[in-house]
Amino acid sequence: MDGKDSTLKLGGNEVTLPYKEGTIGPGVVDISKLYAQTGAFTYDPGFTSTASCESSITYIDGDEGTLLYRGYPIEQLAEHGDFLETCYLLLYGELPTPTQKADFDYRVTRHTMVHDQMNRFFLGFRRDAHPMAIMVAVTGALSAFYHDSTDISDPKQRMIASMRMIAKMPTIAAMAYKYSVGQPFIYPKNDLDYAANFLRMCFAVPCEDYKVNPILARALERIFILHADHEQNASTSTVRLAGSSGANPFACISAGIACLWGPAHGGANEAALKMLEEIGTPDRVAEYVAKAKDKNDPFRLMGFGHRVYKNYDPRARIMQKTTHEVLNELGVKDDPLLEVAMELEQIALRDEYFIEKKLYPNIDFYSGITLKAMGFPTTMFTVLFALARTVGWIAQWKEMVEDPSQRIGRPRQLYIGADKREYVPIAQRG
Repeated sequence: MDGKDSTLKLGGNEVTLPYKEGTIGPGVVDISKLYAQTGAFTYDPGFTSTASCESSITYIDGDEGTLLYRGYPIEQLAEHGDFLETCYLLLYGELPTPTQKADFDYRVTRHTMVHDQMNRFFLGFRRDAHPMAIMVAVTGALSAFYHDSTDISDPKQRMIASMRMIAKMPTIAAMAYKYSVGQPFIYPKNDLDYAANFLRMCFAVPCEDYKVNPILARALERIFILHADHEQNASTSTVRLAGSSGANPFACISAGIACLWGPAHGGANEAALKMLEEIGTPDRVAEYVAKAKDKNDPFRLMGFGHRVYKNYDPRARIMQKTTHEVLNELGVKDDPLLEVAMELEQIALRDEYFIEKKLYPNIDFYSGITLKAMGFPTTMFTVLFALARTVGWIAQWKEMVEDPSQRIGRPRQLYIGADKREYVPIAQRG
């Protein structure tokens, strides 16, 4: 028995709960046999104190403001690497050699086209359909077009499916955007890198040449890296839960996209921008800050603080710098929303109320501003989040499928409904 093992006395039973330690971070009390030994479950709404799996992909220390991908600090990856290098790292556990990187880039680039029949699939959506609704449907439909990569028991098919989704997600996202604005689809170009290719597919039109701005491409690259994975969040847990049933990878990623759509998750950057629109002008910022401090006022600041990070979100530091680079490059000086955002940022960084409660601007605050300045409508914000997070979902799904201890997910409950009762025929009911 380990010195940290726990003893629980319940209903006359005394059971030992083993203690397990990870590489870094909190250890866990293993309760997997609790029900068998005591007839009781644990109660943990939202699973905020429950480890649902063992994972070696991403580590977060919310108190210290740390985010590691496979042990590498997010700041170093965003500053020195590119998105496909990060994808390789998340999928395979190590940074690639030059040869491995060239091969990986080649394989992703050669999978960016989608089946031509998918063009007609888009015509089934209303013109004003939300791009996230399209993303959920089209990603799930990939399994209808690529039957040769849905057998999750075959490592080669799992690899092909992974490559396809990383490669095709920007194409599908750009098609969703083009469809929503009534412009023709733009096919990918193999001589462009991942972020530049996506910008071109979104903003180029057939009647004129489009030149990718390298500052904007690099900014988008950073946004993708910062959003690539974030441990066992709601959408990642959804992907793992769907995958635990043996569902094909395209269906699992579609389930993750559906979960991400929620305003408390991937929609937070869109919500932050809507808040800025509500404030309207910089001279009203002080009024809304006062409303946020008032416990009796229902107004809440969006884009500040984080459920996990109790310190400054390390991704927000990088996004802050990136946001100002983009605004300077585009010469944005007369956009009232951006002026509101900058004023709010300054107040939040120096106001004692915000500092005391650790309500720092988070990544959603800065990414919403940046994407708006780059020309993306708010309906596309969560789509870009899904695009970036796809590789994290795939890495987590792949890890789960290859885990020999993996079982189908089956959370339990505390039942508070009616006790057993007898059925009464309808004629006898008063």
